Amino acid sequence: MTMSRNRLFAAIAATAMSAAAVAAPMQWPDLTDRPRPQASTRLAYAKGDLRYAELWLPKGRGPFPVVLMVHGGCWQTDVADLSIMDWAAEDLRRRGIAVWNIEYRGIDRPGGGYPGTYQDVALAADTLRRLAPLFSLKADKVVVVGHSAGGHLGLWLGARSGIPAGSPLHAARPLAVSSIISLGGLPDLAAQIAEPAGCGAEPAEAMAGPQKATRPDRFRDTSPPAMDAAAPNQILVSGVEDAIAPPSLAAAYAAKMQRKGVKPRLVTIPDEGHVELIAPGSRAWDVVVALIRRELGIEAAE
Repeated sequence: MTMSRNRLFAAIAATAMSAAAVAAPMQWPDLTDRPRPQASTRLAYAKGDLRYAELWLPKGRGPFPVVLMVHGGCWQTDVADLSIMDWAAEDLRRRGIAVWNIEYRGIDRPGGGYPGTYQDVALAADTLRRLAPLFSLKADKVVVVGHSAGGHLGLWLGARSGIPAGSPLHAARPLAVSSIISLGGLPDLAAQIAEPAGCGAEPAEAMAGPQKATRPDRFRDTSPPAMDAAAPNQILVSGVEDAIAPPSLAAAYAAKMQRKGVKPRLVTIPDEGHVELIAPGSRAWDVVVALIRRELGIEAAE
């Protein structure tokens, strides 16, 4: 019997609250010093050194459910690239879920920022639709999983359909996504600029782009709370000990979206930090996997 969404979230909350306290939050070497798995293949979605993605294919013939994965790094290539998601992608592949893990130009690379970073992410996402029949992927139900700054970009993908036609980020037929799961995300550029924490205000300014007479609202095509559309299924997962993206960021975003008629789900994990959200073996990652399976329509054992 398939678990209802409300029951799933209740079970996750109960499990997290009943877990014993753990040691200090993980640091990046706790993840990156592990043996690194390898993707099935790397494919370019456009010309350029950083305009590619890696496909992680499970064993078997498919068709495979698919996750579109977006890494973070404060929107800066020097901080992180797609390889930070390798262990999460491998764990999902072992569970029979294909992963399209995308790379993009950060604000510290030529052409990055506004509009280039968004154009890369959009093109990488739309390429998945073309690749689906070639690799036996179920692209009719795509779940986007974004970590940190990738949480912002994932939520942005879910809002692309409402971007005005005059914007360089407008697309006539963007990839439809069924759910967005933001892991320790930075969902609101305006809030990040007003109260800089974690990544600071400067990267968010670069991602918002210039405000000018022909573009009076620079958040309308860049920051999900200010955009005209939104994916109906949004889940924001936060670790209580996350110093980069504390749960208060997700709560403030959810309050803004609720005023627009969208009700994101908030999942908060006690005693876990930023790294645990993408680290297989952590309690936080177990919660994330359960959410991914639910949103993909994979029946989980009760």
